[in-house]
Amino acid sequence: MGFLQLNHRMKHKLAITIGMSALCAALAADVTLVPHPKALKNIHPPGEVDRPEMVKFIVADPASLPGIVVDETAAELVGEWQYSTHTPPYVGLGYLHDMKAGKGSKSVTFTPTLAKAGWYEVRFAHCYNVRRSANAPVTIHHAEADTTLRINLQEEPEHDRLFRSLGKFRFEAGRAGWVRVSNEGTEPNRVVIADAVQFLPCEAPAR
Repeated sequence: MGFLQLNHRMKHKLAITIGMSALCAALAADVTLVPHPKALKNIHPPGEVDRPEMVKFIVADPASLPGIVVDETAAELVGEWQYSTHTPPYVGLGYLHDMKAGKGSKSVTFTPTLAKAGWYEVRFAHCYNVRRSANAPVTIHHAEADTTLRINLQEEPEHDRLFRSLGKFRFEAGRAGWVRVSNEGTEPNRVVIADAVQFLPCEAPAR
């Protein structure tokens, strides 16, 4: 019997037995996710993680999160990015990293489909450790202009140890806005991470 044919309880027990890798977590939640076709495959076997205590913060199903979430599986990739599940937590199948190579030539762009124009809090998902870049550029293309922030990926994100708030921005309806992370100007010996971006409807900030 194939893994997908097992009932939910059996899938959950089997996932625990072999380790909660991204694939096991997704299957246990009855989620069908397809890796980005342009990304290089994960080199880590299921269950091989450097921080087992962080596995519980993995979000296996991006659709379970509030607001509009764009996972790396739906992002636009420029340059070679590689999947990994070695450092949880992450959203979906895992996260992408730039392999500490091609600095200045790689980017990942997350473009949401927004049903309504308005204000949204933008949150950027990334796992964190000392091997990450301390100044990864993240650009938010919103209705007013482009805003670029330098993110320290070594610091723990404030929302469930996974999502970091980038601020509140006004967007037009449709697919006019986007968020892009790149490895331009980042340290040659540090990794840039791309995982998911969340757009949460909110009130306009006080001026």
